[in-house]
Parts: sequence; C-alpha cells; structure tokens
Amino acid sequence: MGNDRVVVLTGAGGGIGSAVAARFLDHGDMVIATDSSQESLRSLAEQHRGSGKLETVVADVTVESEVAAVMALARERSARVDILINCAGYFPVQPFAEISAEIWRRVVDINLTGVFLTIRHALPLMRGRGWGRIINFGSGTFFKGTPFQSHYIAAKAGVIGLSRSLATELGPENITVNVVTPGLTETEAVKRTMSADFLAKRRAERPLKRAEVAEDLVGAVFFLASPDADFITGQIINVDGGSAMH
Repeated sequence: MGNDRVVVLTGAGGGIGSAVAARFLDHGDMVIATDSSQESLRSLAEQHRGSGKLETVVADVTVESEVAAVMALARERSARVDILINCAGYFPVQPFAEISAEIWRRVVDINLTGVFLTIRHALPLMRGRGWGRIINFGSGTFFKGTPFQSHYIAAKAGVIGLSRSLATELGPENITVNVVTPGLTETEAVKRTMSADFLAKRRAERPLKRAEVAEDLVGAVFFLASPDADFITGQIINVDGGSAMH
C-alpha cells in the first residue's frame, strides 16, 4: 500500500484521534474523520485546511444509521476502506454502586457496540481486495483493574475479545485486527476528569516518569497500518510507559 490509503477514523475530534488523523494526513492518506462533536471536527478541519485529503462527518457511533452514513461517504469518495481505526471512547469515573443501568448501557454502547457497528458497516468496503487493517483502541485499565471504571473496563475487555475473534475470522482475507491499549493519556478530556494530583501520582508510578500524551499513541497505530505489520493480527500493543507489563 502506498500513500493513497483510505482511512476511516472514529473519535477523530478528541486528543488522541486528532493526533492519529494528523499522522495519516501527513503521509498523504485520505482520512474520513468522524466524531459526535461538530465543534471538534471543525477545529480538526481548520488545522488541516488545504490538505485536500480530509473529510469530516458528524456521527454518533452508537446510532447505526449515522455509522452507515459515514461508510456511505467512504463509498462515494473512494468505493473502499483500507484502514478502520476505532478511537471513539467515553470514560466516566464513578463507584460501581453509583452506576445506573442507563449509564452502563451508554458506556458499553460507545466503547463496544460502536466498534461493532463501525466494523460491520466498513467490512463490505474492505473485503474482496486481499488487504485491510482494523485497529481498535482498548485501554491499559484492562490489565490493572483500575477502580471506579468497571463499566468502561468491561467494555474495553469486550473490544479485545471481539478483536481476537475477528482476527481469526478475517485472517483468510488478509484483513488484520489488532488493539492498541493506551495508558492514562493526558488529553484535555482527561485533565477535565481527573485531578492534577492524581495525574502526578500516576506519572510517578510508571517506569517512564513523564506525562503520556496523544502523540505517544500515534506510532503504534501507524505501524499496525503499515506493511511492516503484515503478519501481525489478534495482538495487543500496550502503550503506557511500562505501567502494565504483560
């Protein structure tokens, strides 16, 4: 694959998603970027104004008709999807006893059902060409059993299981499915959710004692999308500064 790949990226307006989008655009790939926030997508488009390779579309990954509209745009623009990156996420912090059924379903819908829906609607544009990449975002919390995020961790565990099953199912078509698990990445959303003292404590606990930033995730994602990863599928690349070793 050259530098004319078609990438569909969810959660593209977030800190990690926007950094991933920038890396593929810099490579010359077409990026169809989707997010639930129109404002975030507008900011992303402004950053890459003039690239000619970025398409943005507002969509909620939990709404099947909106996911279908994203893939319809991909079909219209290029009739294919080479790389699907599921980066959309929602990570509330709350004690288990305070999690209502409604919140549980919302967290699982965004973090797991959204992944199912995007893959389901992207596959018809990926199959039949003998090459494809699906890269899903998990979370380093899966390895550590981080408290107060049981709904989020359960959903991310589901992403890992889904990815491994699909890696086996889609392998004969040369479509790989892998997972990147970030550690606690200090995006603006995380800084709004977690205290400065908590973030400092987490930095001190990991072997690489600095803040993890969105750009730290980009290399692993780009590698998994490259020919260098042709024989890698069903795997987890954990990018967390050594916080969890497995």
